[in-house]
Amino acid sequence: MTTTRIASLSHLRQGGFFYEVRKLKGFHHKDLLGMGQLSVEDIELILDTAESLKEISHRDIKKVPTLRGKSIINFFYEPSTRTRTSFEVAAKRLSADTLSLSASTSSMVKGETLIDTARNLQAMNPDVIVLRHSSSGAPHLLASVMEAGVINAGDGINEHPTQALLDMFTIREKKGRIRGLEIAIIGDIAHSRVARSNIIGLTKMGAQVTVSGPPTMMPMDIESMGVKVEYDPKKAVEGKDVVMVLRIQLERQSKLLFPTLREYAQFFGLNKAIVEKAKKDVIVMHPGPMNRGVEIDSPVADGPYSVILDQVANGVAVRMAILYLLIGGAKSDHVD
Repeated sequence: MTTTRIASLSHLRQGGFFYEVRKLKGFHHKDLLGMGQLSVEDIELILDTAESLKEISHRDIKKVPTLRGKSIINFFYEPSTRTRTSFEVAAKRLSADTLSLSASTSSMVKGETLIDTARNLQAMNPDVIVLRHSSSGAPHLLASVMEAGVINAGDGINEHPTQALLDMFTIREKKGRIRGLEIAIIGDIAHSRVARSNIIGLTKMGAQVTVSGPPTMMPMDIESMGVKVEYDPKKAVEGKDVVMVLRIQLERQSKLLFPTLREYAQFFGLNKAIVEKAKKDVIVMHPGPMNRGVEIDSPVADGPYSVILDQVANGVAVRMAILYLLIGGAKSDHVD
């Protein structure tokens, strides 16, 4: 971390605890809905803030009073392990009050619309709602009718911005930079919100991105996002600094887009022989959940190149930073 970054994230500590964080200037967003809304400076600020907050998770007492008195609702319309738990842990480590809802335990099962649900939640005056929804654009709809901030925790096949930010944080942590790196993303590109958010974020930060997967899982206009398409995964990973593997999104496909899982694994699964075509110091990433033996072999997932568990750990720090910037230390009179 540079001296400038340290100065911008200056801490006042008392008794080893995070006593107060000076309000950061320059982050003027009410919501985090997608990577497109973030400037390079916004992304750098989020990553720098996460770097500053990460050490809290390594203390004996993993809690600071930064968001004491703030309330956060986690509303997950789709199943989630890492993202939901990560947001809950992040909020609690900043001392915020949290409430978790799922579609099956809300009045939406009785026919209530998302907007009516949102208005009822708003009446409880939360500071932020973290929403995961199966419909693309649902967080944008929620944000348009709520005074509270809205964080997109994944909407359909559209975006998953906090996953992209934690991926970028992990890349920068391991490689020291993002600009100029060569990155391969392999898998179900067409149905992956993680792929879309990472492509937007990584190219914005100056990385060179190559995507690979079956033609039936590749959007026809993907090159317009500034990426290169290489259908052969062996060629896609050649000389790359980072290889990111994606799960097949079977739940978002109306019909099977490949013959069998076994055939997919044979042609597009990441194994040791393919990884060895990348740079010697390559890192292998996966947003989870993994289907071992399909898109990634266990020796790769558990091997020396893997930073998959680092991604999970970094997800807490990045989501702490996002919550802090939205409602804690950087909320100003100007919002988008």
